[in-house]
Amino acid sequence: MVFRKLPGVSASGMGLRLSQKFVFLLFLSGLVTLCFGALFFLPDSVRLKRIFLSKTETQPVTVGSENDAREHLKKAKDQDHTRGITSGKGETSTKIKSLSRKPSVTYDAKTEEKLSGGKALEELSLSGSKTESSSKDARVTSSNHAASTDTLSYIKFKKCLLRPPLGNEQGKPSDPQTLQRREKVKEMMKFAWDNYKRYAWGKNELRPLTRNGHTGNMFGGLRGASIIDSLDTLYIMGLTEEYNDAKEWVETSLDLNSNGEASLFEVNIRYVGGLLSAYYLTGEEVFKRKVLELGEKLLPAFNTPTGIPRGVINLGSGTSWSWGWASAGSSILAEFGTLHLEFIHLTELSGNPVYTEKVMNIRKVLNKIEKPHGLYPNFLSPVSGNWVQHHVSIGGLGDSFYEYLIKSYLMSDKTDEEAKTMYYGALEAIEANLVQKSAGGLTYMAEWRGGILDHKMGHLACFSGGMVGIGADDGVPEKRQHYLDLAAEITHTCHESYTRSATKLGPEAFRFDGGSEATATRLSDRYYILRPEVIESYMYMWRLTHDPKYRGWGWEAVEALEQHCRVETGFSGIRDVYATPVGHDNMQQSFFLSETLKYLYLLFSDDDLLPMEDWVFNTEAHPLPVVRKSCLQEGGTQEQTVSE
Repeated sequence: MVFRKLPGVSASGMGLRLSQKFVFLLFLSGLVTLCFGALFFLPDSVRLKRIFLSKTETQPVTVGSENDAREHLKKAKDQDHTRGITSGKGETSTKIKSLSRKPSVTYDAKTEEKLSGGKALEELSLSGSKTESSSKDARVTSSNHAASTDTLSYIKFKKCLLRPPLGNEQGKPSDPQTLQRREKVKEMMKFAWDNYKRYAWGKNELRPLTRNGHTGNMFGGLRGASIIDSLDTLYIMGLTEEYNDAKEWVETSLDLNSNGEASLFEVNIRYVGGLLSAYYLTGEEVFKRKVLELGEKLLPAFNTPTGIPRGVINLGSGTSWSWGWASAGSSILAEFGTLHLEFIHLTELSGNPVYTEKVMNIRKVLNKIEKPHGLYPNFLSPVSGNWVQHHVSIGGLGDSFYEYLIKSYLMSDKTDEEAKTMYYGALEAIEANLVQKSAGGLTYMAEWRGGILDHKMGHLACFSGGMVGIGADDGVPEKRQHYLDLAAEITHTCHESYTRSATKLGPEAFRFDGGSEATATRLSDRYYILRPEVIESYMYMWRLTHDPKYRGWGWEAVEALEQHCRVETGFSGIRDVYATPVGHDNMQQSFFLSETLKYLYLLFSDDDLLPMEDWVFNTEAHPLPVVRKSCLQEGGTQEQTVSE
């Protein structure tokens, strides 16, 4: 026993003198007083209070990173239970008892920015009961907002259009030959759709040779890419039964609760763009509801130190990362630069400014960084905000970034001066460094690798004829005709890449060196996968000039597609445009339905079908309406409006 070691204590009987007992009790009482005094009267000690106080008392909760907090603002829907947030780094203390895992579409944008902007987190002082109440109120508000303003939003946008979206007679041309050609394109769309529905319904794309569906891993587990991509094409072509089938699938089978690796870029341009377009054309609430749910799932990709999103995102967990093949974990210019049109409309429909803030921050980063010779390289670090490689291309990896600059300006009703400045500045640098003239007189856009030109132009770069064309009128007056001429020259070169092949279809890439012009010199560049970019430029140049050669070139493409790409159960890409008979790749791409056939149909339609003064096409050819802020704020009282 312990007491046996005390002086004056008998080993045999534990006997204590009265004076010793008194001293010992006095010592114990002093010790107890000292301990409790330290606990309650000295500065707070959380560790001691955890020992003595009730476990029911709420303790502070710490948030360790912006990703931790963002997870609780966007986590999977339809789960009402709550949980605390644990800290990994303990940077900031946040007094939140619990956070709802089901987010409100209209949550406070400033709070979201603090939690996901790459800066130090700021303290949120919300009691548990207040947080639960506000979260509940926000959900109710969001639900009521969606229910009460859906029709209002649609009517507002329709009233602010200058002309009916489908024209007076759905764009029906008066010329019999043109009408016959348009009907042929419509038949091609119905043929492609019917075979997709028969053999691949609900899958992403049709494999026409093997008569089955293809899912792939580009969309993170999302299904029905061909359905979403076809909605607006079916609608404008008047394929009503087919459109209704597609709409019903979206209502009953489009499941956004996927948990796979998705390309932020592809999901945005195909799914977000397709659903937005379908909503604006039809006013069907299901499209709005689905697109807002999907848009919110994309936000965690922006949780980087710079706010530049990473290229791949898990739509279930919100985890994002860069492509494995991207240099040094970089983000791709054409991917993070091709979000603006869709995200502006997500803000318009949701009332949540966070989408606009995200894409405007991308511009801020790009405007701060030095650009070599005024050019925008293709790879940017989302961590440092610096260029990773000095590779510049108007084709793959760079293309749609430039397209979205001029289209952002046009979609803003020509009020987005920053986009205009960036576009014409980039175009000036492109002309000075990339635009070349071949020995045979063909104008093309080369690629730039650290100051060395690679005399190659990809099929993807052939969109630039249309891009330069639609931006011609808004350049400085003395260069307007020059830009229109440049657009025509680029489109002519891309047409030459078609006419110089045995199939009259263009290769994936063509070169201007070694004595060859507008032809593919490498076996790996000879394939054609039903791409739309050349036909896209034909459509724009027709609308800008009404030169009949563009319709003639478009019909040449229709004949080539029919002869070489049409198979018994759909359309397929071909492996070598210079060889006949052709070998097929067994893939009917969803963009063939969304872009290639839509642009052909518009080429053979009157200009009042999706008029360019009201509509801007995203890079997947999904039409989005011009945002006329003054008209929308006045509730659609613009003088030049159309009635339903």
